[in-house]
Formats: sequence, structure tokens, C-alpha cells
Amino acid sequence: MSATMNDQQSYYETMYILRPDIAEDEVTNHIDTYNKLLEKFGATILDSQMRGKRRLAYQIAKHREGIYVQLSHQGDGQHIFKIEKAMRLSEDVIRYMTVKQEGPLPTPRPSNKNSTQADDKENPDTKVESKDKQPVVSPDTATSKEDDIETKKNAES
Repeated sequence: MSATMNDQQSYYETMYILRPDIAEDEVTNHIDTYNKLLEKFGATILDSQMRGKRRLAYQIAKHREGIYVQLSHQGDGQHIFKIEKAMRLSEDVIRYMTVKQEGPLPTPRPSNKNSTQADDKENPDTKVESKDKQPVVSPDTATSKEDDIETKKNAES
């Protein structure tokens, strides 16, 4: 059975919203609990992030805010209904949704300026853009236009 499970491994992302009035250590407990449950059900956890307290689009169970948790995992799909059942039975989870992903989610890269410049150097698209811009800015074309204007003025007079 384990051989067929590995063939059918898919990527999933579960987003769940916890009640806003839960203490921070309770939130951590919930995250740990669901992560351990997923592993117990045979899934592999790729990423688990607490997204913080955010305003809800509409009121859910008299709450206007919720604590969002994003969870990326990989498994055979059998674990989804088990984890969602655990979330449904929990009074602290006010919403949950699992979406199947095409592949592994890209890991969020650090947003400091040094890394983005390095990425630009590696990216061929930005190189093409800079080549297009160079002739426009280069001093040779600017002087030749001025020369053309001067020669026209000389020709007219």
C-alpha cells in the first residue's frame, strides 16, 4: 500500500481561521496539533505559517476578525478529510479550506534589496529591457540629433 501512496502524492494548501480571542500560546498549540495530526495521517508538512489577525470579509459566528494560519502539505489526499473533521469539531476554528496545488509552493524569498538585484541579473527578461533602454539614453544618439537640428538650421539660413 505504501508504494501506491508515494505515486499519488499531491500538494495541498490548507488555510484555516482561528477565533480572534484565543491567547497566542493557544494559537501555537492549535498549529502544532494540526501539524502533528497531518503527520500522523501520513502527510508531509512543507510549510506552516501564522498569518496573523486580520479583519474578516463578513462576520463569522459573531467574530469580525480571525487569526489566519496557512499550511502547505503533501500527501495522498486521504488525510484531508481527517484533518478537516478535526477542524470542524474544534470550536476555535471558525473557517477552513483546503486547495489542491499543481506542484510544491514556491518558498517565499527574503525581500531585501540585495537578493532582488541578484535575481534581476539572473533573469534574462530584465537584461533584454536594459539593452532596449541603453541606446535611448546613450550620449551618441543625443549628440547626433542635436547635430541634425544644427545642420537643418544652417541649411535653412
